[in-house]
Amino acid sequence: MTAKRYGMVIDLHRCVGCAACDIACKSENNVPYEFHWSNHILETTGTFPNVRYRYIPTLCNHCENAPCVHNCPTTAMYKSADGLTLHDADKCIGCRLCQLACPYGVIYFNDQAPFSQFDNDNAPAIPECTSTGQEVALRTGVPIPYYNPARATTYPGVRAQGIVEKCTFCDHRLAQGELPWCVESCPTEARIFGDLNDPESAPRQALAKHAPRVLQKEKGTKPRVFYIRDF
Repeated sequence: MTAKRYGMVIDLHRCVGCAACDIACKSENNVPYEFHWSNHILETTGTFPNVRYRYIPTLCNHCENAPCVHNCPTTAMYKSADGLTLHDADKCIGCRLCQLACPYGVIYFNDQAPFSQFDNDNAPAIPECTSTGQEVALRTGVPIPYYNPARATTYPGVRAQGIVEKCTFCDHRLAQGELPWCVESCPTEARIFGDLNDPESAPRQALAKHAPRVLQKEKGTKPRVFYIRDF
């Protein structure tokens, strides 16, 4: 049986630029507010009134020829059997060579303790009325108030200071037969995810129907995130 080869197709004709994917990713993966596993590129071209606006969702491309994997000296960045580009936090030494090698800017480094803003917020907005971030974090009994424990089944729920982190295509959800949460949360079904080795899968059908393109094709990374159509 042929191994799975996961990939994503983003239909820009369907995308409305709502950023629901960005918000969903943060809540599902306990992503620090200053990091953006799911992000977007905004482009405005032309001169008024002939102006063209583009919103391009971005995330880790899970490249077949991943420079972050090739440049990691400890194999902390690695390719899984089904083609995901994953990160082993236990092997990471924080050298950031993966971050330097990635042409897409989708790898983030924890240079301080994640979510320290909750610990540092000890002054209520309204004395004797509102809670501080410190109080909320303490009373919830979890690392952060919006903590998702499911993330910790395959990767640290909150990544430690001194290591990198990035999108994993929600590998913890894939292990349960579920789609990445950004895909599930898209209100217009602009994100299409599945096994690229299966000719009947939704992404293969979309790629066959439309002319796909990838970001920075000239880099030779062979991304597994494809874009079709346009707005």
